[in-house]
Amino acid sequence: MTIDAIVIDSVGKTFDSAGVTALEDIELSIAAGEFVALIGPSGCGKSTLLRIIADLEKPSSGSVTVFGKSPRQARLDQDYGIAFQQAGLLDWRTVRANIELPLELHDVAKAERKARSTHLLELVGLSDFADRFPTELSGGMQQRVAIARALARTPALLLMDEPFGALDEMTRERMQKDLLRIVEETSAAVVFVTHSIPEAVYLSDRVVVMSARPGRVANILEMDTDSGDGADRRESRAFFESVTAVRESLYGRMPG
Repeated sequence: MTIDAIVIDSVGKTFDSAGVTALEDIELSIAAGEFVALIGPSGCGKSTLLRIIADLEKPSSGSVTVFGKSPRQARLDQDYGIAFQQAGLLDWRTVRANIELPLELHDVAKAERKARSTHLLELVGLSDFADRFPTELSGGMQQRVAIARALARTPALLLMDEPFGALDEMTRERMQKDLLRIVEETSAAVVFVTHSIPEAVYLSDRVVVMSARPGRVANILEMDTDSGDGADRRESRAFFESVTAVRESLYGRMPG
């Protein structure tokens, strides 16, 4: 029996110092290998929920398991990689050295680190930039390095908090396509926070729509936007119908 990547059971989060209830009674399961987007109004707790999964915040109530473990144990076991809106690369380390950092911190042998980083550089299309420094790369290239670094320990789960939010539209679309290819090749489950409805629809198996604060799961929509003929799924009728469905779930039906 396959263990779910994530099980969220009645999770709530209150920031006592600010008197703010960010999340309330969140129930959600995410299967191994599944791509799930979290979308909702600003301040609805999407990033807070991601941080709870990542053991960067503690829930005030309820529980989370990651592959059957506590978030803390999953973090210690390196079961997930994480990428944020800012790539967070170290400017004084080369691209290869940035990718190898998690391996270096876990005392992986030098030859194994190099073999792994070489594979990841190929995966994200940056083999020719291994010895460059982050300041020599475009924003999209920096994000690809950040994704490669998140994959360094071969995690079965990727947690992504608006990783393409700061990119221009053309770069963003290209990165979305690259991410789908990478996820297909690695079979990792993904939890992806975004404010973009088209991005959520394009990338996801399911879109979780959250309510305004305190954040709750307002709706969960299955995505099936494959055009079936090899064309870009953004051009399919199902894609536009799914964008409309998510928009209506967020804002209600627009007057016609």
